[in-house]
Amino acid sequence: MNRIRMAKMVAASAAVARAAACSAPVPGLLKADGVERVSVDGTVYAAEFRAFRDSALGLGQALLADGGNGSGGNVVSSPGSLLVALAMLRAGASGETAAELDAVLGLPLGTRDEAMNALLASLAKFDGDPGAVDEDNPPRVPVMHVANGLFVDEGVPTGESFLATLARHYGTGVYPVDFSNEGVTKPAIDAWVDSNTGGRIKEAPAKYDPRNTFSLLNAMYFAAAWQTPFDPSSTSDLPFTTGAGEEIDVPAMRNLLEMKYAEGAGWRAVDLPYAEGFVMRLVLPDAIDAAAAFGAQQLTEIADALAAAPLETVQIQLPRWDHKCSFDLHQVLEAAGLQKTLTTTEDFNAIQPDMAITQAGQAANITVAEKGTIAAAVTQVNGMVTSAPPQPEHTIDFDRPFHYQIVHFETGLPLFMGTVADPRS
Repeated sequence: MNRIRMAKMVAASAAVARAAACSAPVPGLLKADGVERVSVDGTVYAAEFRAFRDSALGLGQALLADGGNGSGGNVVSSPGSLLVALAMLRAGASGETAAELDAVLGLPLGTRDEAMNALLASLAKFDGDPGAVDEDNPPRVPVMHVANGLFVDEGVPTGESFLATLARHYGTGVYPVDFSNEGVTKPAIDAWVDSNTGGRIKEAPAKYDPRNTFSLLNAMYFAAAWQTPFDPSSTSDLPFTTGAGEEIDVPAMRNLLEMKYAEGAGWRAVDLPYAEGFVMRLVLPDAIDAAAAFGAQQLTEIADALAAAPLETVQIQLPRWDHKCSFDLHQVLEAAGLQKTLTTTEDFNAIQPDMAITQAGQAANITVAEKGTIAAAVTQVNGMVTSAPPQPEHTIDFDRPFHYQIVHFETGLPLFMGTVADPRS
């Protein structure tokens, strides 16, 4: 991309953000100059989709093991959102960090970005406006909204190849902002989060730091009615044994449905279908387990078992729930083995010179009831340049008549000399 045109784009977007700062809008969305989203054939990426699935299962297990700030053992997370965010980050990684991300996440080599584009395109078949959803009546046609956003400091150069990859395969625009101006930039990022989660998440999950120069976000919003809704008249208070072994009564929904059913050593599971395109996978341990903990490998085995399972008639009893949770992803990613990713100051140079990850967070929530499900999540990864751009020791503005010379450096001879009193004539 032409650097002058990029500079004009940055300046124009920054002006829009400043002009409308009073209402804290999201700044003007820009894409890499001249780069269009690539259309891909998802049918050729079956192996990559499986790799993404297995990777997300591993990330989900790490999130649940961390627990976030969930209360009473309740945890809700979005491994899908985290996977997409890390894939975008990987697009700008090199060296040991790139190798670490590929190895820990099991990302497909060579076709990673193209396959992720195909995955996102598949989800986009159900795209819709989260703000238009009546959450008291989840839609029969599911709404699955995915958004990728990149906020970059207008004073720091961002790699053109990185921006082009995000535009080409992730549909990601860039929002140039002034991170040092927290009063404008934080509300703008929060407005992006609020808009793309239908107001279910109001603020970006990572702590704001005015020293940051980079903030990458993924948002996911899901709303769908069950294929066969639960009859509210069949909901009643029924016993539920908590992880602490306490027996309590909770509102429980009941239904007799056809769904996929599978069982294995220590577990039974069903895929409860939504009206179209999605299921809620429910896995019940044989024994009371406060964390209902399953390893990533076991979760993969369960997924494979259900994929091959026939439809069976199942009587299901399911409590309603409404939970939210947030995570310090720095802890989660470190535990998952991404130490180099979190400490490098060299391997993200393709994004910004000497950039290092400073914060990473996720917020998620879910509401499950008789009619269906509403859920939202935001994943955020922040970074800053570790060697700050040099600040001038002095400032000099030639904004009045001035003297000039053209001097031969070696001899000091002034070859030309003059005065500028009016540059126009």
